[in-house]
Amino acid sequence: MIHFERFKLENGLTVLFHKEASTPMAVVNLLYDVGARDESEEKTGFAHLFEHLMFGGSVNIPDFDGPLQAAGGESNAFTSNDITNYYDVLPAHNLDTALWLESDRMLSLAFTDKSLEVQRNVVIEEFKQRYLNQPYGDVWLELRPLAYSKHPYKWATIGKEIKHIEDAKMSDVKAFFKKHYHPSNCILCVIGNFELDYVKERVDHFFGSIPKAKKTSRILPLEPAQDRFKSKTIVRNVPADAFYYAFKMPERKHPGYYFADLLSDIMGREKVSKMYVDLIKKQKLVSEINAYITGSIDEGLFIITGKLNEGKTFSELDKEIWKIIDHYCSTLITKKELDQIKIKLRTARAFQDQGLLNRAMNLSFFELLGDANGINEEHEIYQSIQAEDLRTFAKQMFTKKNGVLLKVKKKKHA
Repeated sequence: MIHFERFKLENGLTVLFHKEASTPMAVVNLLYDVGARDESEEKTGFAHLFEHLMFGGSVNIPDFDGPLQAAGGESNAFTSNDITNYYDVLPAHNLDTALWLESDRMLSLAFTDKSLEVQRNVVIEEFKQRYLNQPYGDVWLELRPLAYSKHPYKWATIGKEIKHIEDAKMSDVKAFFKKHYHPSNCILCVIGNFELDYVKERVDHFFGSIPKAKKTSRILPLEPAQDRFKSKTIVRNVPADAFYYAFKMPERKHPGYYFADLLSDIMGREKVSKMYVDLIKKQKLVSEINAYITGSIDEGLFIITGKLNEGKTFSELDKEIWKIIDHYCSTLITKKELDQIKIKLRTARAFQDQGLLNRAMNLSFFELLGDANGINEEHEIYQSIQAEDLRTFAKQMFTKKNGVLLKVKKKKHA
């Protein structure tokens, strides 16, 4: 059980506090309710670009990391299709430094041509190195628009294309900041050996004077129901043929999310799952195979992916994959197998929650979903799932018209 306190400033900033007396360190985590899904299709990659710009200095502090490092701390951030998350870890007695830096850039980020140009070049280089010049690097640039036709999940966090970042104007950047970077669109979580009254006073001291702004209503295009199985083949300079089956799955708040999560763990278990035993051990059809979910807030994807062994074909694989899928749609998972995966999941979560930063990020994320206490309630949801629930869910999700397949074919060299 993770105990926490919640309070809200008059300007709309939601604050979570978790007292942890066993550590001399503190965590300050800020989750902004903005991700790649909030971008215009003509201007993608902005959420990720902005993550970089937030480290480019403010009007008052030209170097964000300098003061934090001088205080013995470190910081980082990440962007997804759903959120942008910033965090600072530092000695607890220097909590003020992190609160000062974060409040300062929320209030008065520096918009300079130099900063925009520097960070633009960093993001473009990242686009090239991670997505265009890596084996299998552009998979999500191809898979997302295959799986989604309307919803903004159809582009990756990095953006649809480099040109969108190249063409980013200062006016676009300022408009994005004004719309999304304000107290009402942020959840701040503080963890450390403090008292609640102290945290309230310090947070109000640094963030209380930031002007209130109205949180923008999110109205996203609805993804239409898919009416046929879709497949695409791309040829790339890769070491082995690879496959990516993707099936639409329920949104994060839907009960079906938990069924999909548990089912992916069962199907993807290394060395013991039916997929692994049949396709790797027995038939030697693939060299690796896995199943996982994207964990998206809106309708996400259940992924089955792997690499073919040399000499094996996609048609051979497809036949066997659907046999395995049919097995999970028609056969109940044994109680022993279900209990084992529940124990594994519970152990993994307990291990994860030992870290202060993970606790801060998870508390913030559950608060975004509606209630930070969800972090303490998920265990019971998973424990209540029965084998019949998974079989019924598998039948609903694993249909041809609900799936897509991206095949990455190894380029043949002369």
